[in-house]
Amino acid sequence: MAEICLLGTGGMLPLKDRFLTSLYVEQNGKALLIDCGEGTQVAMGMHGLKMSRVEALLITHDHADHITGLPGLLLSIGNCSRTEPLDIYLPESCVNAVKSLMSVCGYLPYEVVLHTLSYSEGESFKIERIDPMLTISTLPLQHSTKCIGYSLEFYRKPVFDPQKAKALNIPVQLWKKLHAGESVTLEDGTVITQEQVTGEQRAPLKITYTTDTRPLDTIVGFAENADLFICEGMYGDKEKKQSMEEKGHMLMQDACELAKRANAKRLWLTHYSPAEKEPALFAEELKAIFPEVEVSVDGMKLTL
Repeated sequence: MAEICLLGTGGMLPLKDRFLTSLYVEQNGKALLIDCGEGTQVAMGMHGLKMSRVEALLITHDHADHITGLPGLLLSIGNCSRTEPLDIYLPESCVNAVKSLMSVCGYLPYEVVLHTLSYSEGESFKIERIDPMLTISTLPLQHSTKCIGYSLEFYRKPVFDPQKAKALNIPVQLWKKLHAGESVTLEDGTVITQEQVTGEQRAPLKITYTTDTRPLDTIVGFAENADLFICEGMYGDKEKKQSMEEKGHMLMQDACELAKRANAKRLWLTHYSPAEKEPALFAEELKAIFPEVEVSVDGMKLTL
């Protein structure tokens, strides 16, 4: 199971009741964050999340509302007695800004390892410490600076079928090994593999996160069949459409159209403008486009 918390839903500037957008995803007691605006460590504490579980950060781009929380977060993690390395994945264009922010941290009791990602084309990678069955993919977005989106896919083992195990006369004490993916050998020398005692392969759990960007057609395929699609929606006023596209952003309605075309199971909106005081006012209009949309609020949680 993946535990998800949208730490903040704001863009540009934090408000007294709205932190900057950041996503927390935890699997088997290990977590990653996507983006880290100012006050991210405070938002984590407010929502009962443990910084000691964070193993990696994924950065979308180098604008202040997405990275200036790094010094506070890194120092807070260090204060949790961490000594293991911490990984940060980021577009190459972000490296100088992130190194500058890290320079004010002084001593950290652990190593921070930067992994640069391509902006020109998407790529995939794994973070074994979090889950060896997790694959992370990237997508170049269109913003006023180089920016990438992320899709997390947690591949799942097929369901163990006790009836198949019984039919093959496999002792119950060997079932645990088969369920874990190991092969077992029976007393007569017969080798049984996991595939012989499981059902069909289950689809992976998929979480897609895209902000800040124009509403690109490429996002549709990137978010296809996502269990949770998190996408920016700076405004709900359609009159701001041209202005948003010029600045490399999108409307709430754009996000709903993308989710509909991608056949996503649910959509959480995020990255609201500070001037958008009551995003929920657009809920009825948005649900007419994509019924499974949530006009998200800080601290929204979900277990997949």
